[in-house]
Amino acid sequence: MKIIHDRSKCIGCGACVNICSKYFEMSEDGKACLKNAKELGGEKYELEVEDVGCAQEAADSCPGGCIHIE
Repeated sequence: MKIIHDRSKCIGCGACVNICSKYFEMSEDGKACLKNAKELGGEKYELEVEDVGCAQEAADSCPGGCIHIE
């Protein structure tokens, strides 16, 4: 499975970090970052995982709609 994070849509609310600090952290620019992710370009990042765990809840709670699970 993959966690996709589109930082260009991130509003910096921190919901994903509060829900799933295993995969997300806040960066110095005030936006969330997907930890250990591969950059896809255009501020999109991808992380392959065996179990998305709390990332699904983070995606469901994201008001900016910038987290997707594939």
